[in-house]
Amino acid sequence: MQSFHVRKQVRKIALTAAALLLASSLVLSGCAEKKTAAASKDGSGLEVSELRYQGSVGSVSFPELADDLGYLAPLKLKYIGNTISGPQDIQSVVTGDTDFGGAFNGAVVKLLAAKAPIKSVISYYGVDDQTWTGYYVLDDSPIKSAKDLIGKKIAVNTLGAHHEFVIKEYLHRAGLTADEIKQVTLVVVPPVTTEQTLRAKQIDVAALGGILRDSALERGGIHPLFKDRDLFGNFSAGTYVLTDKFIKKNPKAARKFVEATAKAIEWARTTPREEVVARFTKIIENRGRKEDAKAVQFWKSTGVAGKGGLIADQEFQTWIDWLVKEGTLKEGQLQAKDLYTNEFNPYAGEAK
Repeated sequence: MQSFHVRKQVRKIALTAAALLLASSLVLSGCAEKKTAAASKDGSGLEVSELRYQGSVGSVSFPELADDLGYLAPLKLKYIGNTISGPQDIQSVVTGDTDFGGAFNGAVVKLLAAKAPIKSVISYYGVDDQTWTGYYVLDDSPIKSAKDLIGKKIAVNTLGAHHEFVIKEYLHRAGLTADEIKQVTLVVVPPVTTEQTLRAKQIDVAALGGILRDSALERGGIHPLFKDRDLFGNFSAGTYVLTDKFIKKNPKAARKFVEATAKAIEWARTTPREEVVARFTKIIENRGRKEDAKAVQFWKSTGVAGKGGLIADQEFQTWIDWLVKEGTLKEGQLQAKDLYTNEFNPYAGEAK
């Protein structure tokens, strides 16, 4: 008798669990339908109504600018937090925590080499006559050449990204061996404290760009050992990525995102600097994240080489070749043309 009652109770629990699971599925399905309906009710036919992303303290990204200018509508941006690391930002896209993220192209190549299902869709930062990074030493530093960096420490904002690739390329070009390069230590230091760390002689070289570089130069006592622009000239250095799955399921939303971002890049490129800075300042003040807008006062240019963020083969091939030389990739393992697409960019017809 006891066994019968136990079995009866088990069946009851199982039926209850099944009912709850079904109800949960219906709720989730209903939410998905509502989200799709919300995305399409204006007649745009977009598959989603919002894009999740990570921001950066005290700065404005081109998708954020596009949103403020009205280019992104009816798509909306959903801010989920900040990041200072490009590799972390694009890994969040792979894990599904965000819908888009951006990183240095060398970091994108490394992630693609690891079979990550992503594709670059638009360039968003780079190096030009006004926007670049210098690798600074103190004026009384004994470091005069790449050879002098053996056994020394260089501060970077994160590993596996723009600064690391540029530094190692500088060392390679100077003829240092692989063993000698291993003796140059890269130290992760928050960008806002990098100058202070250099002046305290806790590091030997500091990577400085933008407001951090300009304000440090105003205080004097430092000079660049080399600059990224010295090595590569003007080039787009980083791209936003979407997952292959997102592009396949949401082609209209993907196109809208790229089109809006491309237009925002061109707006910033062709609008007087003072107006761009004023717009950035307003965006930061209005979003209410308790952040200082001082950094955008030093904004100078987009740094993006291609019109509207168009991507060029060489912007990936440079880093594919570099990783082959490093032994991270095999010759022919990746082809630059397969890693990105310009198909969603409204300026694609103007690509050289």
